[in-house]
Amino acid sequence: MARLTETSSADGTASAEALAQRLPPLVLQALKVADTVSPGTHGRRRAGPGDSFWQFRPYVRGDLPQSIDWRTSARSDQVFVREREWEAAATLYLWRDASASMRWRGARDRQSKLERADLLLLALAALALRGEEQVGLLGHDARPRRGRAALPHLAVGLEQQAAAEQASEALPPDGPLPRRSDLVLFSDFYLPLDQLAERLRLLATGGGRGILVQIYDPAEAALPFEGRVRFEGLEAEGRWLAPRAEALRGAYVERFQQHQAGLAALAASLNWQFHALPSDRPAAAGLAGLQAALAPALETPA
Repeated sequence: MARLTETSSADGTASAEALAQRLPPLVLQALKVADTVSPGTHGRRRAGPGDSFWQFRPYVRGDLPQSIDWRTSARSDQVFVREREWEAAATLYLWRDASASMRWRGARDRQSKLERADLLLLALAALALRGEEQVGLLGHDARPRRGRAALPHLAVGLEQQAAAEQASEALPPDGPLPRRSDLVLFSDFYLPLDQLAERLRLLATGGGRGILVQIYDPAEAALPFEGRVRFEGLEAEGRWLAPRAEALRGAYVERFQQHQAGLAALAASLNWQFHALPSDRPAAAGLAGLQAALAPALETPA
């Protein structure tokens, strides 16, 4: 797909809406999942302390006199005050691992891990955009966007990243994030924890919240294979023949669970969250959990 270029606001909206007419099925599915989870999402944009103008509203008892906008009030029979926008997390950044291991699926009728990650990422983006959030792809050179026309651009960005990252390391880009930005990372996170920790600590220096979302196939958690099985690495790990795969199951499952516990501990050390989502469960359930994890920022500050 051709690269999208920056245009004027009107032209950009028109081109994005034209692109939306030919969105791939996965994007349409993401919109349906977002509708199922929260049809009336409200975002983090709220009145409160900050530098950006939010809106005019009628004066009520208790408002400070210095908040009155006299010019606007003079044109009406009401007194109006200027509200500023609450400066919580200004941007939600999203990233998913597009390396070869993410393209694996344990059954033909099941989504690959990459497809499930894309589905959840786009559905979460749709919820944020409906709530007037600004959303961007970490590592993508396009600026974060706001509004309904942003979702097609995000979908194109994912496609571009997938083409560029298929043979790359399964690590998010270097940080730190811009100030007042939150981050959600989607991956299977099958890499040494010390390598991941080094990269995440850089990202966390921006001070925003983060969520690690491990997408895994249920076969990877249970090792359901029997008998003589040849295992082949997807990222140049080589091949290995197991005479009796079932004999490995106990030790393998224990190691898998230990790795998940390590991911959870790493996230906790950064004051982040960790979610483990199997690819065979309903996507709406996983999305609802992610929405709940971001919910504190949706509340109006005291």
